[in-house]
Amino acid sequence: MLAIFDVEGVLLDGEFLPILAEKINKQDEIWEITRKGIQGVINWEEGLKTRINTLRGIDYETCKEIADSLPIMTGAKEVCRALKAAGWKLLAVSGGFTIMTDRLKKELGLDHVFSNELLFKDGKLNDVVIHVDSDKAKSAIIKINEWKEKKENIVVVVDGANDIKLFNICGLGVAFRAQDIVKDLATVTLEEKDLSLLIDVINKHYGMKLELQTVHN
Repeated sequence: MLAIFDVEGVLLDGEFLPILAEKINKQDEIWEITRKGIQGVINWEEGLKTRINTLRGIDYETCKEIADSLPIMTGAKEVCRALKAAGWKLLAVSGGFTIMTDRLKKELGLDHVFSNELLFKDGKLNDVVIHVDSDKAKSAIIKINEWKEKKENIVVVVDGANDIKLFNICGLGVAFRAQDIVKDLATVTLEEKDLSLLIDVINKHYGMKLELQTVHN
């Protein structure tokens, strides 16, 4: 069994670039592009490059500080622990950046993370290398094939328009506090800001008896 998660808005309770933009008073500009990308109004890759260009010159320390400050979503640790205990593989596919996902991989015990990479020149943000584009399924399929996971045994939990191609490769698609376009295509919708509710959804769908354990931070 395999669970595939989006990162910002799903495993992390926050969006990295808009918060970073507050440092230079460009948050309105960045939110506007972010929103259009999430809603699928503009080309996601172009939107990402535009956002990085707008933020070029911010120093590495500031970027790292913001990345480390993004809180893990309520219930995310409990879900990951319960799934790992039941022998599941955990994969995250993020349009975000290694500067945020490296910590997350460790803290949540994820088996693999696909994400993009910020480039710094002389300690200042300069560019982005896009490994994950708006077709996140392309990235996920690499590991699905390697792990030989069957479609019906794959659960996908996402929130944005740039995630919906992942629904084509799963047996259970979950929209977590998501855009309308995502809800329309999902098997199940979760509106409450608590990822641990996913366990009930999985138990019902697969007839399992996965149990949550308390996680002490």
